[in-house]
Amino acid sequence: LTFGDSKFGYYETIAGGAGAGPTWNGRSGVHTHCTNTRITDPEILERRYPVLLRQFGLRKGSGGDGKHKGGDGVIREIEPLRPLVMSILSERRCLQPYGLEGGEPAKTGRNLLIKKNGISLNIGAKRSGAINVGERLVIESPGGGGYGAK
Repeated sequence: LTFGDSKFGYYETIAGGAGAGPTWNGRSGVHTHCTNTRITDPEILERRYPVLLRQFGLRKGSGGDGKHKGGDGVIREIEPLRPLVMSILSERRCLQPYGLEGGEPAKTGRNLLIKKNGISLNIGAKRSGAINVGERLVIESPGGGGYGAK
């Protein structure tokens, strides 16, 4: 996720759920696709940038079921305090993270733009555009696939 305007720019990577394996459950809310990254603490984000973090937590039930359960993804909801450009580059919005050896797939992710009038628009996996005061971007990251039949 990136957002900014002519005066600043911000970039972050957002966690998801890790897949389960032969002897372990998947971890929830972790970076499985990149290393040496850490998301900005909510208090720092809101102090340094013109945004409110409305929600940030685990997306319960998004991991795949199985003998070993896949980890849950996260929900991150951001509201700008002035007009900004936001861009998202994400995966697993159409195809579910698969399970292995009879484990169930995880839920796909979603990226939603909530307009001032309450209408919710699914903006897809890759998008860049304006977001205005009173609108919110909701990112629901995918869970990890389950492992093994129950």
